[in-house]
This record gives sequence, C-alpha cells and structure tokens, in this order.
Amino acid sequence: MNEKQKEMTLIIFSNDMDKAIAAFILATGAASSGMKVNMFFTFWGLSLLRKKNYSRKGKTLIERVFGSMLPEGPDGTRLSKMNFFGAGTKMMKSIMRKKKIFQLNELMDMAVSLETKIVACTTSMEMMGIKKEELIDNIEVGGVVTYLGSARESAINLFI
Repeated sequence: MNEKQKEMTLIIFSNDMDKAIAAFILATGAASSGMKVNMFFTFWGLSLLRKKNYSRKGKTLIERVFGSMLPEGPDGTRLSKMNFFGAGTKMMKSIMRKKKIFQLNELMDMAVSLETKIVACTTSMEMMGIKKEELIDNIEVGGVVTYLGSARESAINLFI
C-alpha cells in the first residue's frame, strides 16, 4: 500500500446525529487500521465541535442568534430522519446504550485518542461567529487550502 492509500479525509457538513455517528465510525475504523485520518468540519458540522454553555459575551446580535440556534456539541444533535420532535433521537440513543454501541461523544473522544486530525473551517467560523475558544480541545483551525492539502494526499475523500 502506498502512502496515499493510507490516508482518508472527511468533510463534515452536517450536524445530524446519524450522519455524525457514521463519520466518526468511519474515522475511528480507519485510524484503528493504521490510516491517517483528517476531518474537516464546515457549516453546520462545526456545531459538533462547540463547548457546552460557552459565553456569548462580545458577540454581535447575529452571532448570538446563530449560537442559540446551533447545538452545542454532540449532545444537542438530532436524527436527520424520524426525529419526531426528539422522540426518535431519544429512542436511538437508548437503543445504542442497550446494545453497547458507542455514543457520538464517545466516538469523538476515541477519534482524538487515535490522533485523528480535526480541523474547523475558518470561513464558516467567521460567518457563524464561532471563536476558537468556543471549540472543544484538540481542534485545529484552517481554511479550504488546509482541506485541499489533506484531500490531495488521501485515497479516500468523503462528504458527510
């Protein structure tokens, strides 16, 4: 296997729980098998990386509105389908616990422990008023050039 075949890059555009779980299962599976994994979070996907209860002081009105409408981290995510006002999400989380399937926050921690490179898109951060300090630990920031550099070196590129 050449070096390019040992690398995977994912763009995480969505904050839907099921899509985020799929992304992190792919990332942790690839990292566990020895691949270098890069995850680039943009637009709604950025909310997965937000700290809970981060202070909105110093933000503009629009930035505060964005912040209040976006989930804070993985716990605030919802299913993309069959959510049913939150009942579907609760049911899915319950099933996952009963079957001992990793929850989204556990998959995220695992990805970090497996040295997955997690990058927050600077352009999306600027548009949404998300500050670096608002993000969980172990997050890098970068723009499209950062993503393209990773994608160029990767055999697998996925958009989620």
